[in-house]
Amino acid sequence: MTMTQLRKFNVTDQSQLKLEYFFYTNTEGKAAALAEALGNLGYVGNADRFATGKRPYVINGWTAKMNMDDQTVLNWTAQMCDLGQQHDCEFDGWGTNPKQT
Repeated sequence: MTMTQLRKFNVTDQSQLKLEYFFYTNTEGKAAALAEALGNLGYVGNADRFATGKRPYVINGWTAKMNMDDQTVLNWTAQMCDLGQQHDCEFDGWGTNPKQT
């Protein structure tokens, strides 16, 4: 759905955008480990406590620019799901701003 919406804003397969990612987990240690792994990919982000409940830690940030073709984004999404599982964190999705500079 997100890709469909982005196409309405003239984001093409050749467009390059940074993606904002979101993960949740239940311990500070897991959040810090995932944030480090994401940093090793060249992404900029942080891990913070944001609420109470089963998964009170959020890990969010921005990727490097990537091509916005469907296959690249699908592959990246699968990679983020796998990375989240490796660190016992839930990948909650991504967003972006189609008017990046």
